[in-house]
Amino acid sequence: MKILTLDVGGTNIKAKIQGPEERRKFPSGAHITPDVMVKGVQEMVSDWEFDVISIGFPGIIKQGQIINEPANLGNGWVGFDFAKAFGKPVKLMNDAAMQALGSYQGSGVLLFLGLGTGLGSAVVVDGTVLPMELAHLSYRSGTFEDYVGFRGMEKYGKEEWQQHVFAVVERFKAAFLPDDIVLGGGKSKYLTEVPQGCRLGTNKLAYEGGFKLWP
Repeated sequence: MKILTLDVGGTNIKAKIQGPEERRKFPSGAHITPDVMVKGVQEMVSDWEFDVISIGFPGIIKQGQIINEPANLGNGWVGFDFAKAFGKPVKLMNDAAMQALGSYQGSGVLLFLGLGTGLGSAVVVDGTVLPMELAHLSYRSGTFEDYVGFRGMEKYGKEEWQQHVFAVVERFKAAFLPDDIVLGGGKSKYLTEVPQGCRLGTNKLAYEGGFKLWP
């Protein structure tokens, strides 16, 4: 069985099939509805062969269904039938949870924080993934996402943004008592230092999470 994993982000839609190292992407943003995404993916991977699809999505997923419209994309995602649109079996997972699953090394408690357009978060405990929505909880005069997401980097500059990342990591470390902390997402590459007890993730780990969704 060949698996295609899609990582749907606020900046890019990324794709990889299991096996080959090649990855492809096209720009995302507020104009991306699910129909536009499906058409773009079909055109981008028209020469790839695959049997099933895993989709990492930046929103809340319950029982395999999207239950809220994403903040950084277009509308129409709630209730959308991806399997029908693609003509193949599809499994949906929160994007941070998918990268957390791909980052997990087999035991203990892993805390994943995705520093991207917003802030993704998930915990993995003994192989079980618990997606979370920490981004919009109160922090200082706004939310965690306001300070450690892309808006925070633009507003405060990279140096102060990094200070907030360190502060947020310490808060969550005290709350979740993790054995391992992974900082992923596209903006993690701008960290000049990594907080103690943390390691950097890569988008490759998000794809690995998508491949793990199928037995």
